[in-house]
Amino acid sequence: MKLRVHPLLPAMLVAATALTAAPLRAQDRARYLEPARQILREVPLIDGHNDLPWEVRTSFGFSLDSANIGQAQPRLMTDIPRLRAGLVGGQFWSTYTPSAFEGRGAARAGMEQVDIVHRLVAKYPETFELARTADDVVRIHRAGKIASLNGLEGGHMIENSLAVLRDFSRLGVNYLTLTHSRNTAWADAATDSMIHRGLTPFGEEVVREMNWLGMLVDLSHTSDSTMWDVLRVTQAPVIYSHSSSRHFTPHPRNVPDDILQAVAKNGGVVMVNYVTSFIYRPAYDHGQRQDAYQRSLRQRGLDSNAVRDSMRVWNQQNPAPRPDLNVVVDHIEYIRDVAGVDHVGLGSDLDGIDETPVGLEDVSTYPALVAELLKRGWRADDVKKVVGLNVLRVMRQAEAVAARLQRERGPSTAQIEVLDGWTTSPPWTGPVR
Repeated sequence: MKLRVHPLLPAMLVAATALTAAPLRAQDRARYLEPARQILREVPLIDGHNDLPWEVRTSFGFSLDSANIGQAQPRLMTDIPRLRAGLVGGQFWSTYTPSAFEGRGAARAGMEQVDIVHRLVAKYPETFELARTADDVVRIHRAGKIASLNGLEGGHMIENSLAVLRDFSRLGVNYLTLTHSRNTAWADAATDSMIHRGLTPFGEEVVREMNWLGMLVDLSHTSDSTMWDVLRVTQAPVIYSHSSSRHFTPHPRNVPDDILQAVAKNGGVVMVNYVTSFIYRPAYDHGQRQDAYQRSLRQRGLDSNAVRDSMRVWNQQNPAPRPDLNVVVDHIEYIRDVAGVDHVGLGSDLDGIDETPVGLEDVSTYPALVAELLKRGWRADDVKKVVGLNVLRVMRQAEAVAARLQRERGPSTAQIEVLDGWTTSPPWTGPVR
């Protein structure tokens, strides 16, 4: 007698397996949690990107009293109790403003964001301390505090001025992300039309001046052509403060294999982030369908309210798929395999994203991520590189380059000439050596 199988049974079995697999993986991973915590006690876990300062600005009216991260804050992904639970040793706080601020007080807004970090450290001195160097990070971590660093997310905030760039450096800004979502007057962004074919001559001088200052050049958000130009010009290792591998997802914010290999030759580090549409192909494809549907609504002539209402219904009917933390570890391992274990780190983007992978919902979850690496057979020494030692090495190399360059020359006096918002070349006043 032939056994008949209900046509829905295979799908039902797959769904049941998916529901039970994640808890089983979590139980298996739990055995490695204490070894993971021990690693984080020995080596500072340094996250490349956290958008808490922007949340303080937009959700709490600039007020740290209102944000009150000294206690649990369910509205946020970041607060002191969870930072402590996550054994965070160093945090690059993203001092971000949108690209739309260009020409509308971008430098002032950037300085306001840096000020939030300074006020955060002053308000909670038992928890945070400002770090300007790699040695500062190590010292602060050994003292049981969290080293606070600044990452200026968007070159529009220097307002085409090397003097303003230097002012941000004096305020303790440790890295500059050359672009955000739109091009600047001197560099192309990953998610904008190509205007400059990478860096303009002034953009190259921005990179040289960052080398002179010891400020890390952050290539997250930049176009491939900008990445290549920077790797040609820079004398110091670069970072990607919150990017992942394009091998898994063809998002332009990710890094392709040939550039990963070039970053390894440069000595830089790619810090893997948590944005689900960057790291998980089903989430990326969902976003593409979402964008296509929204475009179709606009093409039909619907007003903004109608588009918003229609999109709300579409999203309810088409929920975005979520990966779990294993997908983040897949990216870490892939970058290790292509670029080497010395060139990968962590850059979560927490409090700058609406959705995270399952198991990485907030800053308390880093031990679980480290435990997964250990479960997969990683050596403790290699895990230590990923969580912090790679970034510390890059910082030290950038500091050494700056010390050498400052012996060789003074600050650059290069200027940019701007017409109608974009650079013209020539004329361009080059650097004074």
